[in-house]
Amino acid sequence: MLGQQMTLVAVPFQVYRLTGSSLMVGVTSVVALVPLVVFGLLGGAIADAVDRRVLLLVTSVGAAATSALLAVQALLPGNGHLAVLWVLTALVSAFAAVNQPTRSAVIPALVGVEGVAAANALAMTVRQAGVIVGPLLAGLLIGTGGLPLTYTIDALGFLAAVFLLRGLPSLPPGGGGGSLRPGAAVRGVWEGFAFLRTQPVLLMTFVVDIIAMLFAWPQAVFPQLSQTTFAGDANSLGWLFAGVSIGSLVMGLTSGWVSRVDRQGAVVLGAIAVWGVAIVGFGLASTLWLAVLCLAVAGAGDMVSAVLRSSMLQTAAPDEMRGRMQGVFIVVVAGGPRLGDLRAGVLASTVGVSAAMVSGGVVIVVAMAVVAVAVPSFWWFRASRATEYAERARSALTAPAAD
Repeated sequence: MLGQQMTLVAVPFQVYRLTGSSLMVGVTSVVALVPLVVFGLLGGAIADAVDRRVLLLVTSVGAAATSALLAVQALLPGNGHLAVLWVLTALVSAFAAVNQPTRSAVIPALVGVEGVAAANALAMTVRQAGVIVGPLLAGLLIGTGGLPLTYTIDALGFLAAVFLLRGLPSLPPGGGGGSLRPGAAVRGVWEGFAFLRTQPVLLMTFVVDIIAMLFAWPQAVFPQLSQTTFAGDANSLGWLFAGVSIGSLVMGLTSGWVSRVDRQGAVVLGAIAVWGVAIVGFGLASTLWLAVLCLAVAGAGDMVSAVLRSSMLQTAAPDEMRGRMQGVFIVVVAGGPRLGDLRAGVLASTVGVSAAMVSGGVVIVVAMAVVAVAVPSFWWFRASRATEYAERARSALTAPAAD
């Protein structure tokens, strides 16, 4: 995570140094998003077809090689080449899109159903620590050793992961796997969506997150606030960007209680409602410390929601579908905030930051109440009965074939 976050800082920095254009930096984000969406979905289907340990090793080796090539291209005359950088950035995103859902899909097999929530809390705490520390290290390394050193450290991190992954046992998917042919992978993605439509609990884990991110992801308004409302505060932009991650990290470090939650669906809805209320407070905040506090509360709510939603996906979905469910999860997590940025940016430029944030937060609170009433199976979902839910889902999955 440290290496990945360092590279996420180094790539846009290098693009801007090569082009002097923020537009090109934005285009680079799209270059990374497209393979993330495509291979996030295909990667989930692949993870349901092959030994997941082997797939983790292959993607980690590929990521290490790509990061090493990033270091080499940074040594090219002129400090790199934009087209080469874009190709390698797309490859980094593609390997990550296959690796991440595979890592999530193997958690139940490694720790058992009882340990899933705690393992997710640990994994997401590590992620938030990386989100905070990685960019700081990247800034230090770029300033002292340059871009090649930053990319090289990322490559070494993936090689260390390969060494550790070799110690895992074989991790075949439930049902014996399937075919790796391109047509089979695409068909597997379609089967995943068809299965999801028949499982309201699993479907709603994605819907509620999309609602939360679409209506209240605040990042797009940070630059405007740092130049207007909080212009007199030192490093206000940095504090605003760190706010959500600070709350997520603190919640992750104190998340033992989350792993013991039984009414997971109800707590997810409550956590997202907390996110909405905190964003309302952020939109109304007149001081930097209050704004950061509200963002931290929002981040804490988001951490609880993410841990429990991921746990529901990993325990209530049959093993032969877990890779595809995690692939959809990765796409939703990546795409939701980008759509939220678009909404927040449009509204902030027309009706103001406060109206954009407050209206979004109110919509979220109301929407969670509607979900609780309209989809009672999600509201009443219990972790203690997840295995039963997975068995019913497996029966629904195999019923057409039996017919």
